[in-house]
Amino acid sequence: MTGGWRGKAKRYGAPVAFLAAVTIAVLLVRSGLRTGSSPDATTLPTVQTTTTSTTAPTATVSERPRFYRLRAGETLSDVAIRFDTTVDELLLLNPGIEPTSLEVGQRIRVN
Repeated sequence: MTGGWRGKAKRYGAPVAFLAAVTIAVLLVRSGLRTGSSPDATTLPTVQTTTTSTTAPTATVSERPRFYRLRAGETLSDVAIRFDTTVDELLLLNPGIEPTSLEVGQRIRVN
């Protein structure tokens, strides 16, 4: 048998060191999350959020709907990014579309 303990150390040393580092990191994060928490485990932390509202530009009467044909490998997320919108907005504009069954060349409305 060649390699002996040195071969095994080379083969398993890096993964073991990585797992040890990840375990230590997780333990540190968990202990940091517990610091300052209330003793009552049923209370949830309060998160303050700030929202800003903007008015969307109103559509003019002459603005026509725009459509886009899907390319190979594209998802609704890709299209949403391309047209500066959201997947939810695309789904509202295309009520019959099934996000998990998109086809190449499929025409979808983008505005």
